[in-house]
Amino acid sequence: MEKTIKVTGKGTVFVKPDLIRLSMKLEGVCEKYEEALRQSSEQTEQLKLCFEKVGFLKADLKTLSFHINTEYENYRDKKNEWKKKFAGYKFIHEMKIEFEADNQLLGKVLYAMSHCQAKPEFQITYTIKNEEDAKNMLLKRAVEDSKKKAKILAEAAEITLGNIICIDYSWEEIHFASSPVNRMAVPYAAMQEECGIGYDINIQPDTIEVSDTVTIIWEIE
Repeated sequence: MEKTIKVTGKGTVFVKPDLIRLSMKLEGVCEKYEEALRQSSEQTEQLKLCFEKVGFLKADLKTLSFHINTEYENYRDKKNEWKKKFAGYKFIHEMKIEFEADNQLLGKVLYAMSHCQAKPEFQITYTIKNEEDAKNMLLKRAVEDSKKKAKILAEAAEITLGNIICIDYSWEEIHFASSPVNRMAVPYAAMQEECGIGYDINIQPDTIEVSDTVTIIWEIE
């Protein structure tokens, strides 16, 4: 029987966020399907125009998901029993836009959104532009940690490491993200205020820490 040793290594990276991902959700309930479709389209266009005012292109606003479903509401009938009745068609349009992690630009974006007729819920997420380099460094460090532990174990057990038989990695999706601001709605402001002004935003996102593991199996002599 082949003798082996299996060691799991852990890699960790710390990265400074340099990108803001603004996730937004528009929703509403209408009596008719066609009305729900129209309202969703109009509100999305209003939101795109709002971002144009601060220098973005309409195409910068990306759709994450869009659907229209039937909506029902609960009520008690004359016998005091719970029933459901048709309430209309509910649309949900989830979108995102990404830009430099700049508080001044973020302040202008939130100011423009507060002057937009559409009133989306939103969430601010800080992330990084080059996730691929960070992921590669994470894997490298995990492998190095596994090799270091294996050498220590081999020396302590007075055995010799042979060839690597297998490297096991889960390949799970890794997210480099920090969300210091929970999902919320921008308060609607009066449209007569002068455009181009921004809110004074002072958000300092924490360094993002991400870890992952790699398991390596060696032959031993």
